[in-house]
Parts: sequence; structure tokens; C-alpha cells
Amino acid sequence: MNYFQTIRDAAILLALLLVPAVFLRANLRDPSELSWLDRALIQVSGPVQYVAEWAADGVTSIVEDYVYLLDVKSDNDHLRAENARLQREMRVLRADVQRVAELESLLGLRERLATETMTARVIAKDISPSFQVVRLAIDQGEQAGVHAGMPVVANQGLVGQIRRVSGRFADVLLTIDPESRVDVVVGEGRARGRIEGLGERGRYRCRVQFDRMDDRVAVGDEVFTSGLGKKFPASILIGYVSAVGAQKFGLHQEGEVTPAVDFTRLDEVLILTSGPKDPDAL
Repeated sequence: MNYFQTIRDAAILLALLLVPAVFLRANLRDPSELSWLDRALIQVSGPVQYVAEWAADGVTSIVEDYVYLLDVKSDNDHLRAENARLQREMRVLRADVQRVAELESLLGLRERLATETMTARVIAKDISPSFQVVRLAIDQGEQAGVHAGMPVVANQGLVGQIRRVSGRFADVLLTIDPESRVDVVVGEGRARGRIEGLGERGRYRCRVQFDRMDDRVAVGDEVFTSGLGKKFPASILIGYVSAVGAQKFGLHQEGEVTPAVDFTRLDEVLILTSGPKDPDAL
């Protein structure tokens, strides 16, 4: 059995070697010297060559398209990576531009305030379930000379006061906190009163209680620190009257104040490290 297989394999090998040689010989000979066998071989090999050439062209086209798509994919991946890098850089630049603008505004505020100040950066915010800021932490603390009770302001107005300090950090008691109390003057009539935070989790509001029932106060009036007690310098904007009404038993007039400061967007603040030198300078 092995003997016949050997003969068969040898015959197949010989045929594979001879057939191409015979076809090649027939195609290379001078047309005037072709025999009837050569002409028959050429007629047979013509369609075979056409099919082989067509298949080779098809395979070549597929390979070229595949290589082209690989190059395009590589270029697209590179462009996407470059685009992502540029977008990251743009976000960083926008943040830097915004911080520079905030620092320039704080510098202008520092020049307007007739007191010594210290710049601090907000490093943490406690957020309520309704996404309202209820507490701030800043990057200046006891080591920088900060202590509890120092007023904290921003470009828009009063933020609050230092609640407690620890090492290089401090917590800020916001004006909307129920523990916050500030003496104020309101509107053109300079109505006097006190505000305290409502501590509402869904909105930023303070309650204001006026000293006199007959004070003329209207919605939209500006609310400023009065300077009484020398805890806060006078004439720092706190917010705007959003509601006015009589107290339940009619002893005082009271209302609500919407803070001027957007606590959600605070990034930089000023700490007033000493009392005002000239309350009328603001």
C-alpha cells in the first residue's frame, strides 16, 4: 500500500512540475514555430491565466483597502487623542483664566476694604441633598494667624465668618447657617435689624427682624452690614430683601433675605484679619 502511495505522490509532484513548465514553454515559443499541441495548451491556459489574474487583482485590492483602512484608523486614533489633549488643555486654561479673574476681583475688593485681609482658597464644600452648599472649608488656618470670628467675604458680598480653625485649615460659618447672626441696615431708609440664617436645605435664605414696625422696607432693598459691635465692617453687602411681613404677634416687622453670594460657585475668598480702620471707606 505504501508503495502505491509513493508512486502516486511522485506522479502528482511530477505533474505539478511539468504542467506549468509545458504551459510556460508554449507561451514563450515563437508563434511561427508553435505545434498543434502548443496551440491547444495556449487556448487552455488563456482562460486560466485570466481567472488567476482577476483573482490576484481582487486579492491585491482587498489587501490595499485593508491596509488603507488600518492607516485611516491609526490616523483617526491619533487625531482623537490629540483632540482630547487639546480639550483638556483648554479646560485647564479656562479654569486658570477664571481664577485669575477672581483673584483680580479680590485684589480690587482688598483695595476697597479699609482693613487687613488674607486670600484663601475654598478646598471643600458640604452639600445638602438638594445640592445646596451648607459649609465651606478654606486653606488658611491657625498657622496663618486665622482665628474664629474673622469675617469672610467674596466679590459679591459677605460669605460668613470663621467658625473654627485647625492647623492649616478653617471652617466657615455661612450667613445662611442658623447659628449666624449679623447686625444690618436695609434700604435707603437705613432700617436697622438683625439677620439669622434659616438653614433651609433647599434654598439660600436668611430671616431679617427689624427694630421698628414702621420702618419702610421693600422687596429688592439691599441689605448691608451695619458695623455695630465691630464684628463686621460696615457697608458689606449681604443680600436683597425677598419678602416682608409683620411678625406673628405684631411686635416687629420681619422678612426674608436672599444672599448676594452664590455659595455654589465660590472658589476664592478674603478673610478680614483686623477691624476696619475707616468704616466710611467702603
